[in-house]
Amino acid sequence: MKLDRRGLLIILSSPSGAGKSTLSKRVLEDDPGVVFSVSATTRKPRPGEVDGREYFFKSRAEFEALVKSGGMLEHAEVFGNLYGTPLAPVEAAIAAGQDVLFDVDWQGGQQIRNSPLSESVVSVFVLPPSIAELEARLTRRGQDSAEVVAARMAQSRAEISHWAEYDYVLVNDDIDKAEADLRAIVQAERLKRARVTGLNGFVAGLNAEYEALQ
Repeated sequence: MKLDRRGLLIILSSPSGAGKSTLSKRVLEDDPGVVFSVSATTRKPRPGEVDGREYFFKSRAEFEALVKSGGMLEHAEVFGNLYGTPLAPVEAAIAAGQDVLFDVDWQGGQQIRNSPLSESVVSVFVLPPSIAELEARLTRRGQDSAEVVAARMAQSRAEISHWAEYDYVLVNDDIDKAEADLRAIVQAERLKRARVTGLNGFVAGLNAEYEALQ
């Protein structure tokens, strides 16, 4: 029997290059119960990115207007660009029992954990196996200039310092194991008693069956 439940807000954070985007992609491909929270950003699209799929690409003026109107669940400025999560679609998803995955930095994660939706949050921080490997991954992916890679490496220590604020911490030295661990976390959180909204009614039905036997 399937019981009703509220959806999860799954926060996945890491320094750039530690693997959160790869983990996000894998979970979304393999688990139809999880949808990606499409963020808004003021940065320019990278090759292959599509507006409304990877991000909603906004001008700074458009983004700031959304923040002012209270339409963002969280927002932050990272490397000179604004990033944020529209609130309304997230509220609708978790009310319908849909899990929403957030690929955000520690600032975004902190804002979501401190939001009115905090009871639905499950937060996971992804660490690299070493700092040398972190730099190698940033260089290998070839998406950023040497200057941007250097800036991301300089920022990574401050980002990693927030690991203890999260519910779970994964060390991504093997992407398959990290994915399996993340999926186990999601499944366990789905089964928590406090998240199963139909449980009271189900147990009441069991008690009614006892009464009928007397």
